[in-house]
Amino acid sequence: MFMAVTCKKNDKVAAQLAGKVWLHSFEEDAEGLWVYRPNTYDFPASRGRTGFSLEPGGVFKRYEIAPADGLQEETGEWEQLEKGLVQIRMPEGSNPPVAYRIQVIQLKDDLLKVKRIE
Repeated sequence: MFMAVTCKKNDKVAAQLAGKVWLHSFEEDAEGLWVYRPNTYDFPASRGRTGFSLEPGGVFKRYEIAPADGLQEETGEWEQLEKGLVQIRMPEGSNPPVAYRIQVIQLKDDLLKVKRIE
């Protein structure tokens, strides 16, 4: 069973993350950091991009590359642990079913750098 927790009103990090679709800008990954950009960003051409969104009520949506190069959505849950640290949980049956944390290293309107913590 998962426990959904919404972000606190005074937590700017969670508020900035929530409500956007963030796509992996793998060309910019460096030094163990994963780089994401909003889905409105002008990305260079690529076969496909993975991504995620944090929705109100603790709903996490993971976007994987679908067989026809579109996006396939899977739903899990997210929880704000502390400022800049988010717990992600995917249910049994998702591919892959994982639980992990992301530490927000840098966050701007059009840029998100995170470190994944297993």
